[in-house]
Amino acid sequence: MPIRTLDDVEVAGQRVLVREDLNVPLNGTEVSDDSRLRAALPTLKRLLADNARVMVMSHLGRPKAGALDPAASLEPVAKRLSELLGRDVPVVQDWLKGDIAPAPGDLVVCENVRFNVGETDDDEDLARHMGALCDLFVMDAFGSAHRAHASTHGVARFAPDAVAGPLLAAELDALGKAFNAPARPLIAIIGGSKVSTKLTVLEQLSEQVDQLIVGGGIANTFIAAAGYSVGSSLIEADWVATAKALMDKVHAAGGEIPLPEDVVVATELSESAQAVVRDIDAVRADEMILDVGPKTAAAYAQRLKGAGTIVWNGPVGVFEIDAFADGTKALAHAIAQSPGFSIAGGGDTLAAVAKYAVTDQIDYISTGGGAFLEFLEGRPLPAVTVLDQ
Repeated sequence: MPIRTLDDVEVAGQRVLVREDLNVPLNGTEVSDDSRLRAALPTLKRLLADNARVMVMSHLGRPKAGALDPAASLEPVAKRLSELLGRDVPVVQDWLKGDIAPAPGDLVVCENVRFNVGETDDDEDLARHMGALCDLFVMDAFGSAHRAHASTHGVARFAPDAVAGPLLAAELDALGKAFNAPARPLIAIIGGSKVSTKLTVLEQLSEQVDQLIVGGGIANTFIAAAGYSVGSSLIEADWVATAKALMDKVHAAGGEIPLPEDVVVATELSESAQAVVRDIDAVRADEMILDVGPKTAAAYAQRLKGAGTIVWNGPVGVFEIDAFADGTKALAHAIAQSPGFSIAGGGDTLAAVAKYAVTDQIDYISTGGGAFLEFLEGRPLPAVTVLDQ
């Protein structure tokens, strides 16, 4: 049975408690990146237009529970929401006392849920208090869906009714399209510094995708597993055998983990470092691999042009430094131009998407970091599972 959404309930005049992911970066008391606020706007505007009495919950940072920490207050978030919605958005500090429901068609923000003792422990009493505040709980924070906290999981058990919000539903639809019955070939791009931190993702994807492109430090470990020298590159020597076994497994199943033909190297990682292109078998002992080379970037781009589905999580080089950014740039533009369905997620990935101005050409931009990875790993997301139940 599909998870119920806002389309399945009436909200007019109802007390609606919404969990959003408004954990945005701050510069002092100002929001420095309001992307997550903008992502939540359609849900909030819909509820307001439908005359609901809207109460918004979110966390911000990792404050110590049991006291109000001004540095982690949602006041700057509410201020920016006020500007985006064109209406006053107050923050209620003592919202758990119960007398917070706004008038129909109005909205308030509940102060940082992590100020409450028991939030991250999914405390039952706290979850019951949250559930008692509303007629309907709306889970709309995909970025927090992998956490079994009181405000994401426990409250859904005790609220009179609980549904998925539009943002969460859209995430699940996009991920379902990418994995449940994907258009083939399905190509995944997984970057990052360490195989060990993404081994579960790599193993899970290896059984689902047709091609698995690895980048960054992860690629270095696979290059070493293929018998090439990686010089002084970042590498996990203890995981070389694992990488070799994974390549053999994928190849035996008819898939592929393509390796670079050439790479961009330097003797140091800095803005002033001299970048040199080397064939994969010509990396010197004092050089570190910091990007894929132009032949490899072109070959990967060609593969992506013929993809039916593309899942992108992680750059293939140190794209923050322009000398080592061409590989990631080439992939970003290739994904944007591909006729296949594309989904991108993860902080570094979204930074690359923004840097190369391809946001509007990616079919779906995931708002979740940890949740996106855990979905790729095949783990159940507690805040989604509880809605399904």
